[in-house]
This record gives sequence, structure tokens and C-alpha cells, in this order.
Amino acid sequence: MSTEPSHYHRHVAEQKRAAIIEAATRLFLDSGYASTSLAKVAEAAGVSKATLFKQFPAKAALFDAIVSESWKVDDVVSPPTGDLRRGLTAIGHRYVELLTRPGMAALFRIVIAELPRFPELGEAHFERGKLPYFDSVRRYLDAEHAAGTAELEDTELAATQFLGMISNYVLWPRMLLLDWSPDEASMAHVVDEAVLMMAARYGAITR
Repeated sequence: MSTEPSHYHRHVAEQKRAAIIEAATRLFLDSGYASTSLAKVAEAAGVSKATLFKQFPAKAALFDAIVSESWKVDDVVSPPTGDLRRGLTAIGHRYVELLTRPGMAALFRIVIAELPRFPELGEAHFERGKLPYFDSVRRYLDAEHAAGTAELEDTELAATQFLGMISNYVLWPRMLLLDWSPDEASMAHVVDEAVLMMAARYGAITR
């Protein structure tokens, strides 16, 4: 007899995991990281404490999962090289989708609010969320440089510049303005302008 869980049991486990992560995010934001216990999360998620502890034996592990889930993208493969504008446009729109996901702004607020007491939350957010995504953009720029379609001496700086132009409009005002909600056309325009600036600065000159 196979010891592998059935499709049904895997589906149930995934549903419970999603409920736990959603409940924990809400409680962390409402009550703070320190005041939220795993028992409270289990109650809010509608699962037993045994079920929660089986998946997340510590609160830090649960927060790590929240970060990883929030930054996960379906398309992790970089665009093909050869067309810097097209590739950056695809990355830019994917970044907008990521930053405007429900709960992303809340996740940043949790980290910022709790950082003085729990610096490990900031480290987790950086190491398991922002850094892997940033590295994917840097690798794409490395590939364009290697292909001769971009002239880049510092791809880390270039990736910072590109993502910063987008997040400075899409995400960071949400940290101070609860009603900040630019429409899709405005965000698409920001991406287009960021791509044009990157292409003007780093695009290879063909002769």
C-alpha cells in the first residue's frame, strides 16, 4: 500500500495551509507579531493546534511561510534576451502585480512596525522575499549584458534603479496613505516610463 498522501488529502492540506497563512497575516497586522500566538492563529484559521504545529512548529516558521507565499510568482523564468524594452516591460508589469497583491502592503507594515523588537522579521522578509525576486531581475540584466543588448557595468545597481522607480509609485505611498490606489493605466504608465529610462541609459547602441 502506498504511503503517499492522496490527491484529496493533499488538497485539504493545501487549503488548511492557506487558511493558516491568511489568518496569521490578519492577526499579525491587527494584534502585532508579539501578541499573536500560534493557538490564536489555529482558532482563527479553524484548524486544530496539532494541525498548525505539524506544518509550522514555531511562529518564525509561519512568518517565513507568509513572506515566501507573498513574494511567490507563477512565472519565475526571466524573459528571453534580445529585446531589453520588451523584457523589462514584462518584468515591470509582473512587479506591479506582485506589489498590489492583497496583503503585500500589510506585510510591509507588519515588518516595519515590529522591526525594533524583532529584527529577524526584517531579515526574513529580505532573505526569503525581496532578495530572491531582486536576484531574478539582476540575472536577467546580466543575460542582456552578456548578449550585447545592454551595456551594464553594475547590474545590481541597474536592477535597484528599475524596481525602485516602480515601487516608489506603486507601493511606498501605501505605507502612509491608506487610500492610495492608483488605477491600472497609471501604473502601466509608470512601468513604460521606467523602461524608457532604462533603455536610454543602458540600451546598447547599434551601429
